[in-house]
Amino acid sequence: MIRRTIFAALCLAAAAVAAPPLTTIQDVLYKADGTRFNGTLTISWGSFQASDNSAIVTQTSTVKVVEGNLRVQLVPTASVTPPVYYTVTYNSDGRVQFQETWAVPASATPLRVRDVRTATPVNAGLGTSNDSTGPIQESDVVGLIADLGARPTRGSSMAPGRVAFVNALGSIDSVSGSASDCVHVDGSSGACGGGSSTSFVDADSLTGIVDGANANFALSGAPAPAGSLALYRNGILLKAGFDFSINGNAITFVPAAVPQPGDTLLASYRLGTADSGTPQYFPPAQVVCSGTGSSVSGMAMTNLGACTIPAGLLLPGDRVQISFDLAHQGTGSGFTFSLSWGSTVIAMRSGSTGDGMVTGRLEGAVLAASTQWSAQTWGTILPLTATVLSAADAYANGITINFQGAMGQTGDTLTLAGYSVVRLP
Repeated sequence: MIRRTIFAALCLAAAAVAAPPLTTIQDVLYKADGTRFNGTLTISWGSFQASDNSAIVTQTSTVKVVEGNLRVQLVPTASVTPPVYYTVTYNSDGRVQFQETWAVPASATPLRVRDVRTATPVNAGLGTSNDSTGPIQESDVVGLIADLGARPTRGSSMAPGRVAFVNALGSIDSVSGSASDCVHVDGSSGACGGGSSTSFVDADSLTGIVDGANANFALSGAPAPAGSLALYRNGILLKAGFDFSINGNAITFVPAAVPQPGDTLLASYRLGTADSGTPQYFPPAQVVCSGTGSSVSGMAMTNLGACTIPAGLLLPGDRVQISFDLAHQGTGSGFTFSLSWGSTVIAMRSGSTGDGMVTGRLEGAVLAASTQWSAQTWGTILPLTATVLSAADAYANGITINFQGAMGQTGDTLTLAGYSVVRLP
């Protein structure tokens, strides 16, 4: 029994000798409003070796503060090499209030908070001042060097304000050249254009006589590929191989689809590649005249409207389209109307008392010294009539189109409700 008592006493003595020295921090804490602080202090530190060579491991400790009364014992750190600091976090009212750093010296008497508080910046919980002072090496960050190595590097010719490309070594360089140059996929530059480019033709008018018998027409260019051709007759899309065949720019209609007088033929297609690199554009249709005309109630032929095509506008190969509409007011008399191309009458019909409306569509092919016309006219009762004729009037110096009308008896009125003259280059 005596041996056991002696052994226990020796163990307690050894434990007392092995314990590291402690410094007591004791103070009364207040809030700024004069009331006492109530809450907890969370004190954290990193591993270090105390002055008596005791091994202190990384840990945290929570101390309760009631009515401002703080008392805690900590191992002195001020004499440790390198210096070690405590990170103290104040918690109150359920949230963190603030954080500060303590450097605890060895002291046989209790110290106040002001005696251990220090402004030395350290990273919370890391303990030594070496943790936050001095630069962090790239090799100290796990994986950083490998990640940086996976990124493209700056090339020798990289410059701000330039288009960037990846060179053969995997580095980023800048494209050199003039501001107006174009950049190629390999990072080289050069003048824009050149080489081949695709051209488009829209609303191309076919050349050829539209008389119901002619089946051969020509486009302004040869579609490339031929399948890009979209050919319309009076706005209806025709089918290659069924309605027509194509060879280069030549169009041949099958007998059942031969264009009839008054039909309008338009085509759109691609031209493939052009050596100049410049798209080939075709001029659109040009409205020469359009508007409304006047009225006539008398029995003499009276001018209802006119359109003068200026000198030099028409060229061989052009086409001229004329559309007009007449309105008849009254039921007591018939009427007569005519349309002249220069001195040549290219359309003339007579309507009855029941013809409240009459219309006409004419298309002329401008030849070297004359114009070949196809005309269609019809009315409410007036049957459709199609004619083909040639007008030898010279057009180079300009030519006038006249719309005329007269009543069979006085009392009714004939009005040129609207007309248009369109040039297809």
